[in-house]
Amino acid sequence: MAPANPVPFDSSTDPAPGPAPQAPREPEASANSAALEAAGGPEPVSQEELNAWRRGFTPQAEIWNGRLAMVGLSMGLAVLLLARLAGHAG
Repeated sequence: MAPANPVPFDSSTDPAPGPAPQAPREPEASANSAALEAAGGPEPVSQEELNAWRRGFTPQAEIWNGRLAMVGLSMGLAVLLLARLAGHAG
């Protein structure tokens, strides 16, 4: 991963030096990722399973939640745009 600021830090121009910059840390491996590595990686999922309408805390529910949120956001922005255009025409 590339550093956030690729320009080297010059302490001679800094009027009030702060703490020394730290090198970025690699993300720690969780128990879940260790189990996936031991099993050979995540299992492939079919399109029918991924798009299934599942309730609860499931990946399918999260996918549908994001889709419906984007539909609602798009409809809200469209209504605001139409209301503004209708207000200027009258």
